[in-house]
Amino acid sequence: MSRRKKRTQHRSETKKELTGWAVAGVLLLAAGGGGWAWMSSTSSKAADIEVYKSPTCGCCSGWIAHMRRNGFTVKAKNVEDLDAIKRMAGVDDDLESCHTAFVSGYAIEGHVPADSVKRLLSEKPAVRGLAVPGMPGGSPGMEGADREKFDVLIFKSDGSRKIYRRY
Repeated sequence: MSRRKKRTQHRSETKKELTGWAVAGVLLLAAGGGGWAWMSSTSSKAADIEVYKSPTCGCCSGWIAHMRRNGFTVKAKNVEDLDAIKRMAGVDDDLESCHTAFVSGYAIEGHVPADSVKRLLSEKPAVRGLAVPGMPGGSPGMEGADREKFDVLIFKSDGSRKIYRRY
């Protein structure tokens, strides 16, 4: 099988898997009478977060550890091709990083600190998600690198974005 055919087949399988997760999520919300909203209002722990990452990326594992230390329950899924997931999340090319996560209906792209995710979940703005483009040194999961200033961006489905927090 050619590389192109394998890549197309893998993307098709990834889309089918994501569609299955989406259907399961809708059913869960319907059966639970509100799902995420009910769970977040009755639980003292942070929300569940699902992370899609490359199986060989060490900084993604560092970010996952950061999120767990901050109370999140993390389910990590190793995937070879993150493009379909990033497109589904509405992440534009200039916002991309090495992993994409989903929490309570929001997309989280890259090395977003847990306190920004908690703030997002508390405020519940009508946005697509948060992003830390690239892999800035000193961000969660990138602690060993030289510390850089970085911004967490909030982004909407229409492509607009603004600075949510500066670190």
